[in-house]
Amino acid sequence: MNWQELETFLTLAEELHFGRAAERLHMSRARVSQMTKALERRIGAPLFERTSRKVTLTPLGRQLRDDLRPHHHGVLEAVAKAADTARGTGGVLRVGFSSPLAGELVMTVVETFRERHPTCEVRIREVHLSDRHGPLRRGELDVQLVEFPIHEPDLTCGPALLRDPRVLAVSVDHRLAGRTTVSLEEVACENVLLVAGMPSYFRDWLIPERTPSGRPIRRSATVTYWQELLTLVAAGEGVTIAAAQGMRYYPRPNLVYIPFEDAPPLEYGLVWREAGVSARVLAFTRMALEVAARAGQGQRTTMPA
Repeated sequence: MNWQELETFLTLAEELHFGRAAERLHMSRARVSQMTKALERRIGAPLFERTSRKVTLTPLGRQLRDDLRPHHHGVLEAVAKAADTARGTGGVLRVGFSSPLAGELVMTVVETFRERHPTCEVRIREVHLSDRHGPLRRGELDVQLVEFPIHEPDLTCGPALLRDPRVLAVSVDHRLAGRTTVSLEEVACENVLLVAGMPSYFRDWLIPERTPSGRPIRRSATVTYWQELLTLVAAGEGVTIAAAQGMRYYPRPNLVYIPFEDAPPLEYGLVWREAGVSARVLAFTRMALEVAARAGQGQRTTMPA
């Protein structure tokens, strides 16, 4: 069995996009297509359904993905352990988080991780939206729990561990402040504030350029920190799109959070450098999956029932 074929299949099964898969694998799109077709010929049936607009897994493809993942993870961990032993690396794991809700999950995972790996020191720090990938790339962090999506060729993403509905944050004096829900169409006439420095693809996911009907949304990236942005919103300088956890962690008497009725939730997952994976990162990732599964975190929401 060709290991590169399996690696290509799992990457494409995660990205469902030949271009992004090619970037992560550092190969051409044609090579990704060639490796995928070779595996399909070996198995004897299609693993993906391809159209000009999207790529999806066939039922057989989903079955193969689910069966391969634990074995693939085990091989990577074995190689990482050998590399750690060869390098003689110390027992320090540096973990980042980007929001209070992500921080809560990180702390829960860290408690269990320390029990099972008492010789490994864990250090935790916050990651700011204005520099989401900098700490990882500078080697200041080994793994972080942050908002998806992430489309960076040098970074690897695990599965989503948290989901949180989107809300619109407005001043108490805003025309929408008394509403129980809001739609993306109603954001078209607003000045939407956001943190500067976010990748364009993430900015477009968080706050799209246009409403579903095609009306432009005016976006302004003028601040560096979240608390600064909320201060401007409370002062009536604009509105912002946020996660529902803001109602719990950032309540202010002059702010109102209104749930969206037509925007998908934000997702959070673990991310690490593709070239910097270690046995500790993989062990932490596996433990995070266990903790999230036990707590039902994969479906977590901060909205009231």
